[in-house]
Amino acid sequence: MKTYFQRLGRSLQLPVAVLPAAALLVGVGFWWASADSGFIARFLQAGGNAILNQLPLLFAVGTALGMAKDKDGSAALAGLVAFEVPTNVLKSSSVATLLGTKVSAVDPSFAAISNVFIGIMSGLIAAALYNRFHNTKLPMALSFFSGKRLVPIMAALVMLIVSAVLLVIWPPLYNALVIFGKFVVGLGPLGAGIYGFFNRLLIPTGLHQALNSVFLFNVAGINDIGKFLAHEGPKGVTGMYQAGFFPVMMFGLPAGAYAIYRNARPERKQEVGSLMLAGAFASFFTGVTEPLEFSFMFVAWPLYVIHAFFMGLSMAFAAFMHWTAGFSFSAGLIDYVLSLKNPIANHPLMLIPQGLVMAAIYYFGFNFAIQKFNLMTPGREPLTDTDDGDAPQATIQTDDKDDKFSIQAKKIYVALGGADNLTAVDNCTTRLRLQLKDTDKIDEAAIKRSGAVGLNKLDKVNLHIIIGTEVQFVADALSKLFNAKTPLAELEEEATTKTQSPAETTSDSAIKSGVLNEFYSVADGAYMNIEDVNDSTFSQKMLGDGFAIEPTSGTITSPVDGTVTTVFPTKHAIGFTTDSGLEILLHMGIDTVELKGKPFDVKVSDGQHINHGDLVANVDLQAIKDAGKQTPMMVIITNMDAISLLKFKVLNNQVSPKTKILEATTK
Repeated sequence: MKTYFQRLGRSLQLPVAVLPAAALLVGVGFWWASADSGFIARFLQAGGNAILNQLPLLFAVGTALGMAKDKDGSAALAGLVAFEVPTNVLKSSSVATLLGTKVSAVDPSFAAISNVFIGIMSGLIAAALYNRFHNTKLPMALSFFSGKRLVPIMAALVMLIVSAVLLVIWPPLYNALVIFGKFVVGLGPLGAGIYGFFNRLLIPTGLHQALNSVFLFNVAGINDIGKFLAHEGPKGVTGMYQAGFFPVMMFGLPAGAYAIYRNARPERKQEVGSLMLAGAFASFFTGVTEPLEFSFMFVAWPLYVIHAFFMGLSMAFAAFMHWTAGFSFSAGLIDYVLSLKNPIANHPLMLIPQGLVMAAIYYFGFNFAIQKFNLMTPGREPLTDTDDGDAPQATIQTDDKDDKFSIQAKKIYVALGGADNLTAVDNCTTRLRLQLKDTDKIDEAAIKRSGAVGLNKLDKVNLHIIIGTEVQFVADALSKLFNAKTPLAELEEEATTKTQSPAETTSDSAIKSGVLNEFYSVADGAYMNIEDVNDSTFSQKMLGDGFAIEPTSGTITSPVDGTVTTVFPTKHAIGFTTDSGLEILLHMGIDTVELKGKPFDVKVSDGQHINHGDLVANVDLQAIKDAGKQTPMMVIITNMDAISLLKFKVLNNQVSPKTKILEATTK
């Protein structure tokens, strides 16, 4: 059932994607009319309304095509036939003829039989018939009507039966939808806020499109988009289910992205900054928010719930103030500018100051939540080159014909396990929607290395990979690989070994059991518990346990007897391995990776054997402080699984390189 609704959510994207064309024509028509209300303005508006007036039909055709197994054109034709039968058989004049009564006596619900709800239902029935009968072979005398030609015929017959059922149930069903719509409208701003909250909350499932059909189209009589573009209904009310999106998508989410960037680890900020900048631009300019939302939706889900609440708040406030604007595709700058000249828009410029307020709410709200609850937003996870240790990376074979999309598709195809594990390839606006035999068999790290924003395992067989607005090109390339059943051997080259960061430094020697390792202060200064360090990565012991020294001089010494295994390129960190196999990280200062080695004069090199108290670096503490950074020297045991007992021996707060801090015994 979940898979079915996932496909439905994707299918609804196809007719929705047509709306920007209508909005562009209508919007430019309104702009033109503000200067000259002559032929050209009316001509452009008529062109846009020609699309909007056929929206139910577009949903019927688009849903049928999207839900069909191989997206064949005959499924779309069947969707057209399936829609035309009930909408013509059950229109008011036809019902009057069937019942032998006057048109005025016909239930008014039949005047609304041509709507998006009927369009979606017709498309679903047509797709089901296509999937069931498109390979059916009839007897020789009827062979012309076999296979795909049979599907539209079956659609006509089935929908005739459905029409008979609708003749009885449509009036109470329609009235129930109208009552629901009136109930929500009766809630006023609160109803708009509830809609905005659940609109965001349903995005991970793709079912937000179904919710949108109730509020934005003519399913329950609300039809907010259609009425706005046709400038119908009360001014200040029409558009209330759209206006609150603009402050969030144009201002709020980009500000939230900046908060995520500010909270990223220093060594990850360039990477995270590129991701956040691209997502913020897409959100502001086009209203496409999925690249941003999926970057934290699953790794920091409480933040996503906060985002949904903020969206509801924005929707409710805009509705309360009767500030309205509308969109056809999404609430980005393009739709905002086009809606400014729409005569039904009410104080749309006020959405800009609301957006600035929402930007502050998002930035400070996100910043507080990330730090308070230590949410692992992009770039806050411990620095590793990959997610799977020393596992070899497969290098993908490419040729001169490959562009960046086909290369990314090849990487994803290999990471999924190829055609042996992949069963269906699909996509929506920003996501690859894949069906697999087993999602547990994928290489998640390799998928992330391909350039994907993120991924979501829905269940054992369904997987979403967030690519961005260029997903269609990746999907096309991935489909070619899948349809050709390309063997993995044709794509994989020789595996290469990955490099390591200091936190991952390993030793060739095995752990020696039962050895007592002594750790000493690395400088003159004050002892600090690692929990008191102003960096959650260290204070929460994500890398391991240890201690810190707040130095009073820049002479930094080795904490242990052992071998220097890594000097980080930016010189702010040094890795050691003791003779018993313990791996030690000396991290000099907080966020000092950004200083690119300037305050650090490292005196040791890889492979050098040292004793505790030996000079390893001279550090310009004042330069670190002048750069706005902090100077604690952290000593961390990064392979804590090798420790059986840890004893802290420090007695006084003031320490020197001769002060023993702790003893660690190996297992």
